[in-house]
Amino acid sequence: MSDIIKIKEEYLNKLQEISELKDINQIKSELFGKNGKISNEFKKMGSLPSEDRKKVSLDLNATKNELQNLIEKKIKDIEINEINLKLKNEKVDVTLPERTFSRGKIHPVSQVIDEISSIFSEIGFNVEEGPDVENEYNNFTALNTPENHPARDMHDTFYLDKNKKFLLRTHTSPVQVRTMLQGKPPFKIIAPGRTYRSDSDQTHAPMFHQVEGLHIDKNINMGHLKGCLNYFIKEFFEVEKIKMRFRPSHFPFTEPSAEVDIGYELKNGKIIIGEGDKWLEILGCGMVHPNVLKNVKVDPTKYQGYAFGIGIDRLAMLKYGINDLRAFFETDYRWLSHFGFDPLDVPSSYRGLSR
Repeated sequence: MSDIIKIKEEYLNKLQEISELKDINQIKSELFGKNGKISNEFKKMGSLPSEDRKKVSLDLNATKNELQNLIEKKIKDIEINEINLKLKNEKVDVTLPERTFSRGKIHPVSQVIDEISSIFSEIGFNVEEGPDVENEYNNFTALNTPENHPARDMHDTFYLDKNKKFLLRTHTSPVQVRTMLQGKPPFKIIAPGRTYRSDSDQTHAPMFHQVEGLHIDKNINMGHLKGCLNYFIKEFFEVEKIKMRFRPSHFPFTEPSAEVDIGYELKNGKIIIGEGDKWLEILGCGMVHPNVLKNVKVDPTKYQGYAFGIGIDRLAMLKYGINDLRAFFETDYRWLSHFGFDPLDVPSSYRGLSR
């Protein structure tokens, strides 16, 4: 017992005198380390008579707690003193000029993805995502694309293995496959994201952005598709009226299929959407092929629906007057400063902030 009292008195005096954290750490090690004095006292308890252990244990724990509390208080006092000393000695020259800084801009593609997502969310579409690296089944086979289809050719598709089982997705349509395989109808989704094809010129890039739309339910028809696209185009281009026509086309995953054109005219070198007698193709669409529904375990006798695919980069070019797709990916800050959007002053069409 005298050893415990002696340790307590010794270290109470030491703690009163020290004023640096390194000395505190030294004391903690001396007391509570593996071979510390308090630790050794606990080890000795096993050799004490059973009738003495309870009292010794109480006294030893009380001493341990008292020393630990004093150490914690001492640490706080030292830290506060150090802060006060710094505040006293350090001075800030408020006459110095402020540091220069550059405010970032929102990329036009990011801006347009936000606009598209906001518009479609207003009419009940959910946003879904999928991986950029896809398997051949989701990208082609499940979407009713035959083995000999040109889209499967190496000249168009970036394959990642010799067996052509894995690839960089050529469209965002695999997201609709994944969504339908994981759930049950009805489905009403859009899937914006990056896509990849072996192509590069003023209006094409090896990587570009696309948004896929899908609506599957009972009694869905082409009229619903036309109404959906009419609403989207008017909202996106912020026009009261829109001229829109459907031209027959062919896609393996839709039947019937169509290309959608919108009316426009040129004024002072600018494209004006919604006016004039010229036509501009902006997207492809159609009714989901029954084979696609069968491949994702949806009964085509009960459910049907439409799908559409829109090039996000092309929409950005049309709406914001950008004439070269390659500039989107050149990471030129001067270009971004001109065409980018201030995050604190976005256009009114960016519903994420304005509504």
